[in-house]
Amino acid sequence: MQKQLLSGKIHRARVTEARIDYEGSIAIDSQLMKGAGILPYEKVLIANLNNGSRIESYAISAPAGSGVVCLNGGAAKHGKVGDVLIIMTFGVYAGRELKNHKPKVVYVGKGNRVIRKK
Repeated sequence: MQKQLLSGKIHRARVTEARIDYEGSIAIDSQLMKGAGILPYEKVLIANLNNGSRIESYAISAPAGSGVVCLNGGAAKHGKVGDVLIIMTFGVYAGRELKNHKPKVVYVGKGNRVIRKK
């Protein structure tokens, strides 16, 4: 049997920009993406802790070390600068993968800097 499990998560990132005029997506500091195992153009689920919205989009890389977390296009209507987000990806796993699976989790603090990895 196959199960869908959390594969990566960026926990408590703060929105740095919201750009309605952009085509779409969420731009994320590439160091945060790498730490959580999120690939460019990978589908992400974004949970906004300030307003309760949960939306799907795709990740694009922002410059490494920039701390950028920018909601683009329609996603910009679901958050504003300063909102706290949880950004998640999921994978489909079976057999031994299920038993040994551990998601990559990045916890961030001020300036969207990594404070801990799991």
